Amino acid sequence: MKLNKILLTIILFSRCLIASDLVNAQSLSDKAASKETVALYKNLHKLSLQHTIFGHQDDLAYGVTWKYIEGKSDIKDVVNDYPGIYGWDLGRIEHDSFKNIDGVPFDKIRKYIQDGYKKGAAITLSWHFDNPLTGGSSWDTTKNSVATILPGGAKHQLYISWLDKAAKFISSLKGDQQEAIPILFRPFHEVSGNWFWWGRNCSSPAEIKKAWQFTVDYLNNTKKLHNLIFVYNTNGFANEQEFLKYYPGDDVVDVVSFDLYQFENQGKEAFINAVRNDLDILSKIARQRNKLAAFAETGYEAVPDATWWTGTLWPAIKDYPLSYVLVWRNAGYMPSTKKMHYYAPFEGQISAPDFKKFYQNKRILFEKTIGTKKIYQPN
Repeated sequence: MKLNKILLTIILFSRCLIASDLVNAQSLSDKAASKETVALYKNLHKLSLQHTIFGHQDDLAYGVTWKYIEGKSDIKDVVNDYPGIYGWDLGRIEHDSFKNIDGVPFDKIRKYIQDGYKKGAAITLSWHFDNPLTGGSSWDTTKNSVATILPGGAKHQLYISWLDKAAKFISSLKGDQQEAIPILFRPFHEVSGNWFWWGRNCSSPAEIKKAWQFTVDYLNNTKKLHNLIFVYNTNGFANEQEFLKYYPGDDVVDVVSFDLYQFENQGKEAFINAVRNDLDILSKIARQRNKLAAFAETGYEAVPDATWWTGTLWPAIKDYPLSYVLVWRNAGYMPSTKKMHYYAPFEGQISAPDFKKFYQNKRILFEKTIGTKKIYQPN
């Protein structure tokens, strides 16, 4: 009898711990987050236990052979459905440009975001902003620039003006009832890389943490944006310490994520093993810190592997609770590199038949299915 009571106590205690974890995991860093944003975060958490949303960057704006055709999408041409999450970029908004870094007018991006939201898909924003110290691009790593955007830094006021412009655009993203559209916001992405001005060559861990913390505080508390879910993002990493080197704190992060691409000189198994190694670590961190996990960027340029979707991507991610996986944009031929630059299949592309098989996977969610999940409503 005494043993039964002990076992019952252990079971009840375990259930309490699990319930507590679920509650904490669904708690956003912004305690004033809008009801739609809170609902999205909670629903992504629930869905990630069994499903992963498939995403594509710039999907509605252009494809390999077309641009700005209403309703068109390379993904849709292949599977008669759209991605379940759309990726867009704010680059050049800091200069009051009417087009972003990929040449897409911000007015069109706003409309695409509204259309995706209306159909029940999720939205994520990155920001390839220029170097505030040198005036160069995001890839200008010639100077230690991050320190200059911190309070008291030479470019702090300039940075504030850039945040104001980004905030103005984000605040213009409204649904039919004038509610703020929730955004998975991924600033300072690939922070552990050495190719951006906010990366490891141009900042110390302490500086990037302060820049992140200031950015979150300014957008939430000064600009009163309460529709943001903050996504911390690195590139590949060897261990937990490396992933967390620039991590700014649990109180200002909602999603932990990484980017990793397959390259021509990397075999299939090597890529799968690299992704699974990172996901082993990421899943543990997400569980311990009560955060969502995401594979924020991936792909294989020009998808030369006819079975990449079911033979590489799916084996790499299938055993992990990922909220979403997103492949990069379909830009087509790039004069600068003299080669094709695309990461999703299009009609007639070599991997399109395999992508149709990938689409049939019930654990991968595209727009038609995610739309039925009502992710912006409390469940």
